[in-house]
Amino acid sequence: MKNFKHYIYIVAGLVWISACKPEINTPKPSAGSANFSRYISIGNSLTAGYADGGLYLAGQQTSYPSIIAKQMQSVGGGTFTQPLFNTAQANGSGYLSLTGFNADGTPITTPVTSNLAITGIQPIPGFGNVTLYAKYTGDFDNYGVPGIKLAHITYAPYGNLNGFYERMLPGAEGTHNTAYIDFVTAKPFTFFSNWLGNNDALGYATSGGAGDVLTDKNQFAQLYAYLIGRMTATGAKGVVGTIPDVTSIPYFNTITVGAVLGAVQKANPTVQAIFINALVSGTTYAPRPATAKDLIVLTFPTSKIGQPVSTPYGVLPYGLTPYSPIDNQYVLDQNEVALTEDYVTSYNATIKAVAASKGLAVFDAYTFLQNLKLHGIVEAGVALNSSYISGGIFSLDGVHLTPRGYAIVANEFIKAINAKYGSSIPLTDVSNYNGVKFP
Repeated sequence: MKNFKHYIYIVAGLVWISACKPEINTPKPSAGSANFSRYISIGNSLTAGYADGGLYLAGQQTSYPSIIAKQMQSVGGGTFTQPLFNTAQANGSGYLSLTGFNADGTPITTPVTSNLAITGIQPIPGFGNVTLYAKYTGDFDNYGVPGIKLAHITYAPYGNLNGFYERMLPGAEGTHNTAYIDFVTAKPFTFFSNWLGNNDALGYATSGGAGDVLTDKNQFAQLYAYLIGRMTATGAKGVVGTIPDVTSIPYFNTITVGAVLGAVQKANPTVQAIFINALVSGTTYAPRPATAKDLIVLTFPTSKIGQPVSTPYGVLPYGLTPYSPIDNQYVLDQNEVALTEDYVTSYNATIKAVAASKGLAVFDAYTFLQNLKLHGIVEAGVALNSSYISGGIFSLDGVHLTPRGYAIVANEFIKAINAKYGSSIPLTDVSNYNGVKFP
């Protein structure tokens, strides 16, 4: 009897434990207060799926908006169409491919030049040459245009100046007169994502401060308010992204001043510094020794250092004297970094304020990418960070993302949407998307 009673107590205990076992409740997919039946995306190269220095089919197919749209389908999202290159023109504008590594571990990249979608070059008087691409016909929902800035969204002839936008428009090159903001709002939509504004700072930064200008802060504020006003005019809800810290991307943090100087000193221990042309104030530049706070861009040809170059002072070793400094386009110097950061801070304050005034969700890309640079993240058991190639997130151009990087960004946008609108869009499985493809 004693053993029988003991058995009864054990069974009763197991029943009690089973009854008290916590349930894991997976939220039922819901749109919350949003309507995702027609989602559109507006933005620049990041929105289009640009990667590895070009726009091509495989990159378009893993754009972050296409990933978001796929996840939205479980909460009432409709079909999401993109202006894809066809398979015969799958390599689009051309791009970089990783084909090997040098003995010192530096990567070897090779341009892909076959099966392009380039149809010609159109000279525009007073502007320059515009590369034209095979036209896309039909409706679509991803309006990402590589190269576009806020100042371009109201400029009606812009379609004649940007081949990526031109291919979306009906009609022949040279005849376009449709402003981007009018084009994207021409047909009804219920939800939008917007990541415009990056190029208003990035163009200046990637040119080393030599080939572009930062958009005036007041102009940025006026244009951004106008943009969001137009996007929300019919009651559509949406999500916007802030502008990243430019120093958080491998384009600016892969080749360091210390590494370049160290390589030179191995061959010539007497060299004490490398020299750059640095911003003093306004538009005044002067040569000085480079420091760790000066950022050398990824495209800098390091083999040029020390090579003889002709100068007004004679033939001198490139980069090793104040009379033969590294060209401006290869360095974002300390003062240019500070200037860029100041403008980005202002732009982001505008983005957050305008978004708040319209009740929109915000993906704080600035904070996210800063944290990525400092701490990295772990997704599906894989450690990821902002390092060039090995980090898994940035593509071979050091600015745009890999498919895995775009999947991570898609999830961050989705988190912002869910938090703002009470929706429960499921996150995508980042492990389904690759990083840089190795040879």
